[in-house]
Amino acid sequence: MSEFLDAVANYKFMQYALATGLLASVACGVVGTYVTMRRIGYIAGGISHCVLGGLGAANYLIQVHGWTWLQPLHGAVFAALLAAFIIGFVSLRAREREDTIIGALWAVGMAAGVLFIARTPGYSQDLMSYLFGNILMVTPADLWMVIALDIFVVGLGVLLFNQFTAICFDEEFARTRGLRVDALYMLLLCLTALTVVLLVSVVGIVLVIALLTLPVAVAGQMARSMSRIMILSSILCAVFTTGGLALSYAPNLPAGATIIVLAAAAYLAATLAGAVSRRLRARASLK
Repeated sequence: MSEFLDAVANYKFMQYALATGLLASVACGVVGTYVTMRRIGYIAGGISHCVLGGLGAANYLIQVHGWTWLQPLHGAVFAALLAAFIIGFVSLRAREREDTIIGALWAVGMAAGVLFIARTPGYSQDLMSYLFGNILMVTPADLWMVIALDIFVVGLGVLLFNQFTAICFDEEFARTRGLRVDALYMLLLCLTALTVVLLVSVVGIVLVIALLTLPVAVAGQMARSMSRIMILSSILCAVFTTGGLALSYAPNLPAGATIIVLAAAAYLAATLAGAVSRRLRARASLK
């Protein structure tokens, strides 16, 4: 732990990594709660895998065509929002099965990313790190983009708290109250897409769904109201990202995978504790 604290105090890359993890945790807690309650984790999974296509395309334009003003995360944002709009349109308007289009986007997004990587000269180490995350490679430009996305996502998620809560729990009731359910659903998908981009920088494309849902699942064992779950899951996500960074630093382990293992261990412990508590209460009620 002392090595980690020394690194945070002395090295900019560790400071950027810690800041990115803490910032992403706030959006993760807010949007992750909506995703879990609305049960659209599979949609978030499809969006996350489309991100590789956007990253690959942006990197191709930078390396081959000299678009130096472009950042890989710009491509990630575009691909994630495009996937969210397509999935939302199919869900609300088209007759195609939703799981079919999600599976197609999942595969096409990954395939497009691989093709762009293959056509880009040299070995795209930075892009490959996005698959499993490499929070230690966050640049100052990436950090500023994370800050902007975080402010937007959290601000909108909190501002429309009552409306999003309504469509998560009772969509028909929300319609009778005059809420624009379809527009709110599309907006929620867009916020989910932006949060996925934030978390891709932390744990990578493959593991992003775990960080989006596990802190919320743990928080749900301890709280019942949406607002408390959001706050608690944000705190837990910050603990997991910081703890994962600290645990992985000295043995030189992948930070993203360590973060997820820590979150999964906490979820398992919370689930077991909840089961034991319910059994004890049931026994006590029989006496």
